[in-house]
Amino acid sequence: MSTPSSPASPLKPRSAFNNWISAIGAVLSLGALFSFAFLVWMDFSQGEKNPYLGILTYIVAPMFLMAGLALLFGGAWLQRRYAIKHAQNRPDRWQVDFSNRRQRRIALGFGFGGILFLVLSAFGSYQTYHYSESTQFCGQVCHEAMNPEFVTYQRGEHARVDCVECHIGSGAEWFIKAKINGTHQLIAYALDNYNRPIATPLHNLRPAQDICEKCHWPEKFHGNIEINFDHFLSNKKNTPYTARMLMHVNASRPGGPAGGIHWHVNENEKVEYYAADAKRQEIPWMRVTNVKTGASRIYRTDEFTGEPPVDQIRVMDCMDCHNRPAHMFPTANEAVERALLTGTLSTALPNIKRDAVNAMTQEDITTSAGAPEKIAAFLTKKYAGHPDLPGAIAAVQSLYATTIFPERKADWRVYPNNIGHKDWPGCFRCHDDKHKTASGQTVSASDCTSCHTIIAQGKGEELALLSAKGLEFEHPGGEYDAELTCADCHNGGVQK
Repeated sequence: MSTPSSPASPLKPRSAFNNWISAIGAVLSLGALFSFAFLVWMDFSQGEKNPYLGILTYIVAPMFLMAGLALLFGGAWLQRRYAIKHAQNRPDRWQVDFSNRRQRRIALGFGFGGILFLVLSAFGSYQTYHYSESTQFCGQVCHEAMNPEFVTYQRGEHARVDCVECHIGSGAEWFIKAKINGTHQLIAYALDNYNRPIATPLHNLRPAQDICEKCHWPEKFHGNIEINFDHFLSNKKNTPYTARMLMHVNASRPGGPAGGIHWHVNENEKVEYYAADAKRQEIPWMRVTNVKTGASRIYRTDEFTGEPPVDQIRVMDCMDCHNRPAHMFPTANEAVERALLTGTLSTALPNIKRDAVNAMTQEDITTSAGAPEKIAAFLTKKYAGHPDLPGAIAAVQSLYATTIFPERKADWRVYPNNIGHKDWPGCFRCHDDKHKTASGQTVSASDCTSCHTIIAQGKGEELALLSAKGLEFEHPGGEYDAELTCADCHNGGVQK
């Protein structure tokens, strides 16, 4: 008598996650999770933080992770829904079936592809981390609209300092602020309605103490620094004229009273001011407060009455004088004089100093595209047949291309440089003998030796005769009206 066979146990239903869509999501999630872990390790192990590392670690990688999880669970939901709807037909439409030879080959390729994706995720994360802090990323990819700033940055004193070091710095707070501001800039760039020129000064920069003083420490700069100002006169011979002077950066000694140019940011006295214009060139009110005693003295011009708006009073810092530390637009005069000094532009051409400046500042040059031809035509008219004409044309065209940007309406005329007082008021915004306290005390402009000592001036052998006591300034163009400031005549272009 035969024993009845036991009924076959039903096959265990396959998991809804067993489908190709969920498999792709799983690989993407693993790659994103791997990248996230790798970037977190870099974030905690790097001494100097890359401000862009935060956005890669805590925004970009999690976005890929969420996308992978969405595919993972979305594939399961689609598979389950399809299985319910087609239970009697083909419930395993997207399922992975290793009993199928074709699917085994696909799975093998998928596995190798997944491993390759993980490796590329690690490599890509590392390379993206470094690329995001590069100057190319800031100056050419992200901020193509700021080409003038990128060009001026490349030849500036901070050309080896990454953009993010000054514009963002470390810390989450300023990183978030920078990204919010960057979003506004991106929208303006996409809609092509950003300002031309870009307005300055920027009101959302970090305090200079957070950025500049990481490298520059005002209290540690003592004594004098020698600076040579090399000029050429606007005459037929392009006569050279040099002023050698000692700049009294910090006349104090450790433990002694503050003095010299860096007195303006010394730790014992706080200097505040109110600017009547957006570019901070007109300063009718100032206040100096002794930090220890709280005593203050207020200086104002005769024309300014009343009190300035409290929210518009600014505490003076490095950026009020060093306002173009990385993006200085040289004047046409400065660019031409530098070319004459280095020999790029020949002094054998009579009046080339004046004519080169005139060629660069022609009013009808409205775009960079038409500038080379107009400069060439201008100089050819002046120096037709001169052997140095071709070199002069090439030199002036190059100077124009790297200093004046008409499409962006950007050059020295719209970006004041507050260091010194030649082409812009600079120091004379405050030191003009016009700001007085209630008792009549003034901010003197007449004592030039407070900031510098001229040790030699002129040309040739005159520059070898050094004066320890200092010389009175001799204006190379003859006597000048003492009531005028330098910027009343000098404007960076053709002298007024």
